[in-house]
Amino acid sequence: MARTICGVDPGLGVTGYAVLRVGGEGGSSPTLEGVTLVDAGVFRSDRQGELPDRLLQLDADFSSVLRDHQPDVVAVEELYAHTKHPRTSILMGHARGVLLCAAARAGIPVASYPATRVKRHLTGNGHASKVQMQRAIRMTLNLAAPPEPDDVADALAIALCCAGESARFALR
Repeated sequence: MARTICGVDPGLGVTGYAVLRVGGEGGSSPTLEGVTLVDAGVFRSDRQGELPDRLLQLDADFSSVLRDHQPDVVAVEELYAHTKHPRTSILMGHARGVLLCAAARAGIPVASYPATRVKRHLTGNGHASKVQMQRAIRMTLNLAAPPEPDDVADALAIALCCAGESARFALR
């Protein structure tokens, strides 16, 4: 049975998303060979806007993707803290919370992955560069060009990691 996975790279200014269809018809189990890119893009908020308004817009944008594609799972990067940029981590936490809440409201389970696990899954190296990641995504999905912007590439990587793990373990 085919599954739909929505990968998300949370951010307050820019949030990347990617929707993948995994597996074939007739009850076959999902494999990475059966991955199709359905949709990908970014949500942008007004950097001059008030925080509650920006979060509300992110919720509306992401909820629309969830309604349109009805994924079986939302895959998201785990929250991490940059010691040099703690404010960035806090803002990412706000955005991530809104995304998790939207998924929960829609009744969609969430799978969280550390960045190093996502990178290791796609490249074999948990500390792969952005260029290495884009190359791996491009090859895996047979894309004509590397995915851009970085937020979309990150969302694709998270979704592909989830797809690879769902090929081994049944999604709930």
